[in-house]
Amino acid sequence: MPQMTVLEILNRTKVFFEKKGIPDARLDAEYIISHGLKMKSRMDIYLNFEKPLTDAELDVLRQMVARRASREPLQHIIGDTSFRGFIIKCDKRALIPRPETEMLVDMAKERLKGIDAPYIVEVGTGTGAISIACAKEIAGAKVLATDISEDALSLARENAEANALGEALTFAQGDLLDAVTGDTKIDCLIANLPYIPDGEKGKLQPEVDKFDPALALYGGPDGLSLVRKLLQQTEGKLNENAPILLEIGSEQAEVLKNEAANYPWLEFTGIHKDYCGNIRFVSYKSK
Repeated sequence: MPQMTVLEILNRTKVFFEKKGIPDARLDAEYIISHGLKMKSRMDIYLNFEKPLTDAELDVLRQMVARRASREPLQHIIGDTSFRGFIIKCDKRALIPRPETEMLVDMAKERLKGIDAPYIVEVGTGTGAISIACAKEIAGAKVLATDISEDALSLARENAEANALGEALTFAQGDLLDAVTGDTKIDCLIANLPYIPDGEKGKLQPEVDKFDPALALYGGPDGLSLVRKLLQQTEGKLNENAPILLEIGSEQAEVLKNEAANYPWLEFTGIHKDYCGNIRFVSYKSK
């Protein structure tokens, strides 16, 4: 019996994924095959279409394909993802960082121009991706990453070590700003908190519903319980004009804008779209 080639397994996997309802079936097939065959990138597939596969290689690929067919996230199967070019390990301990979230780092960089050694706090760090990027990209920054989940913090610490972050990035466990101790005022506060309404449980994509931690997803009846609690905690904690940058659901931006008067020590400074043109962020600054 002739051995199966890379092209044949790619085509079969694509069709199989389509039957299973996998979004981006061909792209996911390419990532899995290139990773399973230890290629440098998925582009190498196109240079090896006629390569016959050994039984051992097929066994590795079958296991990975079965995991993806069960809707386990691609990032969990491969083990990592790229966030602003930094490799971030991913598993069930924290939410997979989304490419759209990268814009929070750009927003922070823009607003911190001219500030020497800014003190940045990220609440709800998850994998640590945002904090790692800020510590790497903002000169002299001292970053504190907090999370209520010890599991998430253990993953974030692993990612910080893998990305060679020294004293620029530290961690603290606790509920929102309760994790921040000491008298140093914050120059920039960043948070991508759980903002999905509780009523959406069981209605999300299986990759999210079955594999992301519920603690990182749901934010109360309208999704904004933790966001409101965080904003309430900011009084007296930030330097003057310090920005607060939050990722939220697109329908929640106007709600937060209308509630801005509840935090008289803050000024609501805008609703912001992501790279795809979708409303995704709101910003404030301290008075």
